[in-house]
Amino acid sequence: MRQRRIKNLDEKLAELSRYITDNPKDMKGRWHEIFGNSNPIYLELGCGKGKFIREQSLRNPENNYIAVEGALSVVLRALEKADEEGLNNITFVTEYVQDLRDFFADGELAGIYLNFSDPWPKERHAKRRLTYGKRLMQYVQVIRPGGNIQFKSDNDSLFEFTLEQIEETGLQIVEMSKDLHNSPYAEGNITTEYEEKFAKTGKNINYVKIKA
Repeated sequence: MRQRRIKNLDEKLAELSRYITDNPKDMKGRWHEIFGNSNPIYLELGCGKGKFIREQSLRNPENNYIAVEGALSVVLRALEKADEEGLNNITFVTEYVQDLRDFFADGELAGIYLNFSDPWPKERHAKRRLTYGKRLMQYVQVIRPGGNIQFKSDNDSLFEFTLEQIEETGLQIVEMSKDLHNSPYAEGNITTEYEEKFAKTGKNINYVKIKA
């Protein structure tokens, strides 16, 4: 999808710089310094306009949140809303992340959210999918014992691929539904912008929670 060009984007991002972590690789093992406390840290990889991660932040002030989004014209909206809401337990990484181990120490995160990730439908691009087995194991490395990975998708093929990767890596499924909004897990579910759009058309939402 083509990104909308925004006038004076750099200037607008600079005005919201207090919500952006510069040189995030330098924070590896030190992310609690950003928040000034030792509360659990959760990460969303690919936050888009930020509805999901901002709602998490509002509902759970006892936790800290890191939102990763490399598309600057998209993440600007998330930053603006975080500023409007006066959130103080969230920070943004405004770049694309290939390997979380470059940014986080072993066990530094409490959990990871993957919401409506790019399906990379061509088979030759399977390794680029965020739920590819090797990537899942990278996530596990930076999540502390007892943490989890949560994945939601409207793409049925990607979800089946994800379930196969979970099985191949030997990870344990804690919760799973191929119709999240009509499941026991619907209560308390925080929706994303994409999720609301798909749900209105009657599209099923796939969901899985994995023990790290």
